[in-house]
Amino acid sequence: MRQVEGPSTRIDLTGAFFSTVAPSEPPFVFAPHLVALIYCEPTESGDGVFEVVFRKGPKEEDEQVARNVSPFRVDPGKFTYRLVRGELEFDDYGQVFAHCRVNRDAWTIVPLTLLPRPNS
Repeated sequence: MRQVEGPSTRIDLTGAFFSTVAPSEPPFVFAPHLVALIYCEPTESGDGVFEVVFRKGPKEEDEQVARNVSPFRVDPGKFTYRLVRGELEFDDYGQVFAHCRVNRDAWTIVPLTLLPRPNS
């Protein structure tokens, strides 16, 4: 994050992805970082809880493989961010879904696809 003219804040992200080549042949553990930008309405208190549940599918009843819950404080009318690292065990290539929400709001679902390593 950096201040730029305005006074506004700029967030520069490198290495963001929704799919990637697996680190090795299965089984393996993959530990991606999830970045979430959280906005607080000017009329809200600014106190909240950010929850991420990594699941094997996009449905709420799909198997949970990891979970992270972290409180946050943000000034009303502003943004904050959270960096969540999941340690995810994979028996095979495929997808994992990060189910994300603030407080008890609706889930936002973000897929991550792990692809086989190309043959050399």
